[in-house]
Amino acid sequence: MKNIAIFASGSGTNAERIIKYFKEKGNVKINLVLSNRKDAYVIQRAQNQNVPVIYFSKETFYNTKDLLIILEEFSIDLIVLAGFLLLVPEYMLKAYPDKIINIHPALLPKYGGEGMYGIKVHEEVIKNKDKESGISIHYVNERYDEGKIIFQAKCPVDKGDTPELLAEKVHKLEYEHFPVVIEQLLLNMS
Repeated sequence: MKNIAIFASGSGTNAERIIKYFKEKGNVKINLVLSNRKDAYVIQRAQNQNVPVIYFSKETFYNTKDLLIILEEFSIDLIVLAGFLLLVPEYMLKAYPDKIINIHPALLPKYGGEGMYGIKVHEEVIKNKDKESGISIHYVNERYDEGKIIFQAKCPVDKGDTPELLAEKVHKLEYEHFPVVIEQLLLNMS
């Protein structure tokens, strides 16, 4: 049995999709959802799926190792960032080398980095008249969106697309591919 913790800061649509995907599988369990925002809707989504939720402050994340103790208690094998906006601290990267992954709503290395998330990414893609966009699933390192890319999927940016329409296309790619890529990574883990 492989155990996953999901870190999320927002509405939690990807987190919910991942939880539901693995609910039917016997070899993977979403043990925990962690959020740095008390008002994040991901908390409600996780609770609706009977997944334990832990809220933590930015100070706790950066100035203590309390979360590592919790992750160890839940026997976490893989950490999945799904709309999580804080930079992962070095102590956590060292404790989980190549076991923390993130999804980004663009084709990295373009449109990555601090402050590049959600609709902001899609606005930049449209503004720059790119012909395609997509998703990047990557390992997390000490810099935003610069870890080794694991998987990318593309979608066209059509004439007349708004940032909101592009976001819908990208969300479809996220929902389709993120759980499958996670499952493949877990199968390859020793």
